[in-house]
Amino acid sequence: MVVDDEARAAAHLAKIGYYRLSGYWHVFRQRRETFDANGTRTVAILDRFKPGTAFAQAVQLYVFDKRLRLLFLDAIERIEVALRVAMAIQLGPRNPTAHLDPAELDPRFSRPDAAGRNNHAIFIARQRDLVRRSSEAFVDNWSSKYVGDLPIWMAIEVWDFGMAATLLENLKAADLRAISHQYGVPDLRDLKSWVRSINYVRNICSHHGRLWNRPLVINPSYPRLGGIPMLDHLRAESSYRAYEIAAVMQFLLRTMSPNSTWAPRLAQLAAEFPPGLPVSLTNAGFPAAWAQLPLWRP
Repeated sequence: MVVDDEARAAAHLAKIGYYRLSGYWHVFRQRRETFDANGTRTVAILDRFKPGTAFAQAVQLYVFDKRLRLLFLDAIERIEVALRVAMAIQLGPRNPTAHLDPAELDPRFSRPDAAGRNNHAIFIARQRDLVRRSSEAFVDNWSSKYVGDLPIWMAIEVWDFGMAATLLENLKAADLRAISHQYGVPDLRDLKSWVRSINYVRNICSHHGRLWNRPLVINPSYPRLGGIPMLDHLRAESSYRAYEIAAVMQFLLRTMSPNSTWAPRLAQLAAEFPPGLPVSLTNAGFPAAWAQLPLWRP
């Protein structure tokens, strides 16, 4: 690896850390292909870099990925807030504490699992702990006037995305269907899958993990062909990387935040991908001319 400025490289390592930064120079290592007698291909990653690899290139990728994570978090925040409010509007008029009432939710939520855990009881305990630790003025005001749990339209403000995702996952089918259709998602199973995946990516971003070319463990489901035409192209890509999350978030934002500038900002960031590298946004699953697809157009 070429290190043009050792002092500057040392400063980067001191701020970022060797192992965090090494994730960004992994793509610059040489590969060796071998084939066995049956023609099966094996790729070995060598402990040598491709000729011309520079330390500065890894730093450029790191900075790009940081900007990508921050942009993803912006979309995730909008989606999380919208979903919280949608659940409060759906459940609240019927029962102010519907989120705590097993009769208002999918019965499987409060049914003991194979390990004997009652996941709804765990959810309730988690909420009460968040309320207890909250420093929000509205929580103090409620506690000074009332006895009992916060109504759902207040409780949503102390949740993290994991709490919101858990409740969404365990709504009754009719409630989940109403929310799914509100956002143009015909199959409620897709919305559940997307929220799980978005929450997973949120955790990557919040913990400053590498995102741009990371294979995702929890992938969003593909809508049935023709169900959401704007997302049909995902079936052809099947990258299991950042683009698929970006695509489902953009679809949700078109309804949740129709005036959002997130799509053009993502396209602008993509245009600023570090030039001259042996990798590109195709490593993150972005298809050719993706920004021209109907999904990304106004």
